[in-house]
Amino acid sequence: MLIKVLGSGAGGGLPQWNCNCANCSQARARTGPLKPRTQSSIAVSENGDDWVLINASPDILTQLRAHAELQPARALRDSGIAAVMLCDAQIDHVTGLLMLRERTTPLPLYATQPVLDDLSSALPLVPLLSHYCGVDQHAIALGEPFTIAPLTGLRFTAIAIDSAPPPYSPHRGSPVTGDNVAFVIEDVATSATAFYAPGLVRTSPSILAAMQSARLVLVDGTFWTDTEMIDLGLSSKRAAEMGHLAQCIVNGEPGMIDLLDSLPSATRKVLIHINNTNPILDLRSDAYAIVRAHGIDIAEDGMELQV
Repeated sequence: MLIKVLGSGAGGGLPQWNCNCANCSQARARTGPLKPRTQSSIAVSENGDDWVLINASPDILTQLRAHAELQPARALRDSGIAAVMLCDAQIDHVTGLLMLRERTTPLPLYATQPVLDDLSSALPLVPLLSHYCGVDQHAIALGEPFTIAPLTGLRFTAIAIDSAPPPYSPHRGSPVTGDNVAFVIEDVATSATAFYAPGLVRTSPSILAAMQSARLVLVDGTFWTDTEMIDLGLSSKRAAEMGHLAQCIVNGEPGMIDLLDSLPSATRKVLIHINNTNPILDLRSDAYAIVRAHGIDIAEDGMELQV
């Protein structure tokens, strides 16, 4: 199984277009070691030609241009994207669907029913795309493994996570199961698994079991502290209120570093969906040194992960 990190940043990427925090300023000026990052998305393949795109970032065209192998050129009009699968209906994970409208056949789209409902009504991307390439919708049943043709050597399982739907959703104030999911990706031939959750605020028995058995854990690295955005004067919300477990201890409770420390030592642990304010992005920072000392990697655009 091959996983490509197409985008490693949180919403807005790095630098964010309207942000002048220390990280964005340095990334924009290119005066330090901070690398630009597009908004989070990964691609998974078993053969290097056919890929499942997990989340469709607004930066998708930039990401596809950076990865020529996702364009195998088997015909005059072609793409390596066999299907798109969604963790949620957040703007930074779905608006890239619009950039795939030139497809010559309906786009296979895999998501839970609550996500498909949001994309059919409140943010009507599905009916909009029906006027272009069309959408072949597949409702994901939680906890039930499935395959996506032609990648039959990979098996996917969605696990519900505790988080809110996007602000535009009609059930923003009353979340339903399936608004947000993590994915377990299994190589059928070897039984090796990868766990992917770009947004994770707390664990459950099923989430913890999936993480403990995975060879690769690619997980929420959005914020360093729970009050990061408040301390910088950029928001009034804590990380947990935005659906993210900070890396540091939160009110005496374990943070993401503690959670990853509890996993088997052989597990490769990688933080993804990193907000532009997070100090771990600066290779000279104490935060970066701490994360690396715990054996945790920090995702970059273009990173390749073999499972």
